[in-house]
Amino acid sequence: MSEPINFHFDVDGENFSSAGEASVIVKKKLRQLGIPPDIIRRVSIAMYEGEINMVIHANGGKADVTVYDSEIVITLADRGPGIPDINLAMQEGYSTARENIRSLGFGAGMGLPNMKKYTDSMEIETELGVGTTITMKVSLQ
Repeated sequence: MSEPINFHFDVDGENFSSAGEASVIVKKKLRQLGIPPDIIRRVSIAMYEGEINMVIHANGGKADVTVYDSEIVITLADRGPGIPDINLAMQEGYSTARENIRSLGFGAGMGLPNMKKYTDSMEIETELGVGTTITMKVSLQ
């Protein structure tokens, strides 16, 4: 593959039942491209966690996945409230999810930590009142 392959998704922030659909589609596409199963698993987990975070905290957003010869880049962008304290948000178990979200089984405070755990690099750009963009990379080497 010499040209990068791009996948774009709009993440619906109003619908928990559709949260995670993009990661399922990406998983199928990566399988069709012959990407190793361990890489597919890592990408799927990181992307799913990001999708759920966009639904819980930011009323949705956009997810882009680009497959290069050497890596897969996942970019998640929202226009939510932003992350006031990234270091605090990166702590396992820390969550600002409302109780009604937690009662659905979401908001356990593992989203960002899992995104970092399952990728080779993760950068967070956030501005309060404007939104957050997270860029994650998974190496194919």
